Amino acid sequence: MSRYLLFDLDGTLTESGEGIIRSVQYALEKMGKPETDVQKLRSFIGPPLIPQFMSFSGMTREEAGQAVQFYRERYSTTGVFENRPYPGIPEMLQTLTDRGYVLSVASSKPEHYVRQILEHFGLTPFFHEIVGATMDEKRTEKADVIEEALKRLGLSDQRDRAIMVGDKEHDVLGAQKAGIPCVAVTYGYGSEKELGQVSPWRLVSSVAELGEYLLSLN
Repeated sequence: MSRYLLFDLDGTLTESGEGIIRSVQYALEKMGKPETDVQKLRSFIGPPLIPQFMSFSGMTREEAGQAVQFYRERYSTTGVFENRPYPGIPEMLQTLTDRGYVLSVASSKPEHYVRQILEHFGLTPFFHEIVGATMDEKRTEKADVIEEALKRLGLSDQRDRAIMVGDKEHDVLGAQKAGIPCVAVTYGYGSEKELGQVSPWRLVSSVAELGEYLLSLN
């Protein structure tokens, strides 16, 4: 049976931290809550933004919604391109495609930005489906994004054919909620300790190791 692989974007396919963090700083400054400690802002990379702004700064949901608008103000023009594929990712995607894997993206980032980033780096042709969050915040949770990807792939009743690949706790938990296994990578923005606590199907530490493991499954 073919293996369907769902890839997270930030911290899995691309190193996107710079653009996200600078855009978060811009939003916090606009909200009167400036933050210069970059390490404190790493938690914004990957998960939905409204809950992150609420937990990080004690904002109400309404305030967090305004912060997201400020974030997008900068991210849509500048931050989206402060980003780069991890070394070896294009080659790995090519090899997996050549071996018959069906590749898709399932990201908590708004789908518009996901498509823009993949197109910018010439990665779009590798992916059968590209699924992200909706701009109206109705689809932001990882499990909901994964469910939408499975639906588009026609796998809602064949989810045992799919595997998620991600770098953060919410990727693993979202996959578990959707009933599919998750291979977690430690070269992204989630620590080995964080990921180990949520019991991913497999932990890998490099793009090379990820490619080798995925190729061994088919």
